[in-house]
Amino acid sequence: MSSALLHVVTYAAFIVFVVAVAVRIYKIQSMPVHLRWDLYPVAHEGKRSHYGGSYFEELDWWKKPREFSWIGELRGMLPEMLFIKALWENNRPLWYRSFPFHFGLYILIGWVGLLVVGAIAQIAGIPVEAGTGSIVGVAIHYLTVLAGAFGLILATIGAALLLHRRLTDPEVEGYTSPAHIFNLAAFLGALLVGFLTYILVDPTFALARGYVQSLIVFNVSAPVGSSAVALEFLLFSLLLAYVPLTHMSHFFTKYFFYHKIRWDDEPNFRGSRLEKEITEAIGYPVTWAAPHLKADGKKNWADIATEEVDK
Repeated sequence: MSSALLHVVTYAAFIVFVVAVAVRIYKIQSMPVHLRWDLYPVAHEGKRSHYGGSYFEELDWWKKPREFSWIGELRGMLPEMLFIKALWENNRPLWYRSFPFHFGLYILIGWVGLLVVGAIAQIAGIPVEAGTGSIVGVAIHYLTVLAGAFGLILATIGAALLLHRRLTDPEVEGYTSPAHIFNLAAFLGALLVGFLTYILVDPTFALARGYVQSLIVFNVSAPVGSSAVALEFLLFSLLLAYVPLTHMSHFFTKYFFYHKIRWDDEPNFRGSRLEKEITEAIGYPVTWAAPHLKADGKKNWADIATEEVDK
């Protein structure tokens, strides 16, 4: 593949990623109001969250301003996002496979950020390599090497373990689809190429940083320097475009699960936006097959909720 074509693929992959994420978010935000769980403790309750309390405990709560703690939400979400806390507590054997994969990917995101920072530094005339007179350049160099190495190792091990489980564990056989196998195999293949390129061709990630620099300055004719590095970025670019188009988009849709379903305790005041959404939702026709509902596709939720129940 020519250098120019590789650059075009990377640019296109980034655009597809941004557009796909934006479309997913728009679709989620446009959905009807969800059946809320209101599972306590709700993290943004602040001082009440540690015992599962709620603003409903307050006398005349509807007359008082609600306390909303962003710090509490961060305390609730960060352990789950970074360390998959719920999996640790409920399925420890799977956590040992899933955590290195996800945490390795987080480190690799940081690695990409360091490549960008290093590329900008080089554009500004700061050398990014060991043994230079620039403390900033040396720090970026070593941080990039550490992040790239640990990220590739952890993510590769995790992807291999998860793929092995999908292929061999009878407990997950019933809900393992070809897409699950393909997704993990795609990640494993790209990560292995990245790891081997790091070991055999680009141990300091200087070539990778050079490619990122050429992307930033739109120098599409700049040589990549190695076919292995070119293959590495081709596979990573394709993954970047592919991930938000699949169920793996949970890396950002989980935000809506927490805020629109699990922790959504917004009160339903008369004339509020929520009242309008609920009024619209109960007007939807019901087609459930359960005989006690007597749903015929014409009755809506309001009809079913208010009609007499057979004795």
